Amino acid sequence: MRLIAILSALTLLVPSAVLAQQHALVEAQDGSGVFGYKDTPVQPWSGFHVHDPDRPVPPKVAPGDPPEHCAAPAPADAIVLFGGQSLEQWQPTQWKVEDGCLVATEGPLATKQEFGDCQLHLEFQIPAKQEESVWNRGNNGVMLLGEIEVQIFDSYDTKIYPDGQAAAVYAQTPPLVNASRKPGEWQSYDILFTAPKYDSAGKVDSPARLTMLHNGVLVHLNQVIYGHSPHGGLAGYDNVKPRAPLSFGAHHCPVRFRNIWIRSL
Repeated sequence: MRLIAILSALTLLVPSAVLAQQHALVEAQDGSGVFGYKDTPVQPWSGFHVHDPDRPVPPKVAPGDPPEHCAAPAPADAIVLFGGQSLEQWQPTQWKVEDGCLVATEGPLATKQEFGDCQLHLEFQIPAKQEESVWNRGNNGVMLLGEIEVQIFDSYDTKIYPDGQAAAVYAQTPPLVNASRKPGEWQSYDILFTAPKYDSAGKVDSPARLTMLHNGVLVHLNQVIYGHSPHGGLAGYDNVKPRAPLSFGAHHCPVRFRNIWIRSL
């Protein structure tokens, strides 16, 4: 229970937009120290609460040493979203470029162009120095179609609920394994994404799906996406378009990015 007391005190450090969605924090019944919620809806596809600390924790898999340079150079037919300097592919933003890296500050970062089915590569670095608030330890996210979040987080050390850890489809599905590297080391996501298809009446004909590698390790294989990624809520497709800008979160945490490219499929 000591962890819960600490987390409760740390909510003072959480932005007001997050505080508005607070639920009662609890620890996993197995004593592992994983924290989450039990007062959220139950996911019909899993039988667990959204952000349930008692959901099975993905086993850790060491992914090997991080690359010194970019892990995957952009193919000839890729759109380079960030190659070290230019932000011309992005809508106006408060994010900054520093030492060849894109650094998260405040507000979302969204592409000018819309994407649907795609192959996406990105590399990120969580700050080596841990923030006092557990909510701010490398917290960011890849927002496919602007609504479906693949979580970025320090899951090397922090025992957040499984459907909110690094490489989870946020508020939906944990990764198959935890392939996180230490904070301060470069990591990569390689995502193959199929956008949802709708019938003439606007109903979902086929849901979105995702296959993904985290640091070269398979963490999702043709995973069904159940809709958008609300904190503490159930996913749905009401506001999910088949094509939309790709975006990233911020959460006031200076996560660094490099070598971001995308291929439309």
